[in-house]
Amino acid sequence: MKCKYNNFKSEIFAVLTCAFIAIIQLFLFSCQTFMPEGQPVSRSIAGRGVKSAPSLEAFFLSHCPGANRAKVRRMAVYYIEEASLEGINSDVAFVQMCHETNFLRFGNLVSADMNNFCGLGAIDAEHRGLSFETERLGVRAHIQHLHAYGTPESVKLNNPLIDTRYKYVRPRGKAPDIQGLTGTWAADKKYSEKLEKYLCELEGF
Repeated sequence: MKCKYNNFKSEIFAVLTCAFIAIIQLFLFSCQTFMPEGQPVSRSIAGRGVKSAPSLEAFFLSHCPGANRAKVRRMAVYYIEEASLEGINSDVAFVQMCHETNFLRFGNLVSADMNNFCGLGAIDAEHRGLSFETERLGVRAHIQHLHAYGTPESVKLNNPLIDTRYKYVRPRGKAPDIQGLTGTWAADKKYSEKLEKYLCELEGF
């Protein structure tokens, strides 16, 4: 009888051990399954961005923590609003602004007072680029220029045209994604690679 009792205890112990292991495995699987991951960001020029203004702001501040937070927050909102109105990817537009302005530090031909966030018309010392009265209008011009690159002739703007260089983008829609910006928007052969790096980082915010 004692032997049977011991065998029974051994069986119970084995069952409990297996159950415990199963629970641990289930917990680990759940953690891996529901572990938050970065939200994918599209590389297409046209379409909607997925990142919120706080996410764009956090990404920006990770590169320039000493920046004027109120301005960064405004810019994030402007990019989302203006891009949404024209069917342009606000995530791409925002990281391009970050790249073109060195995170609003500016330098070279374009200065902060010009509200030119993408180097529009900046060629040389005699042609420093376009200027806009407000930050929002500067963002609007940037979005409109991306619109010319990323959408076909049949897709019209919703806001009145303020990008005076819009007409020079030929053919319309020649850059459906960031890859198409290399050699067209910029001569830099690694231009799209630099934007890709920032977009990869943005996915984590």
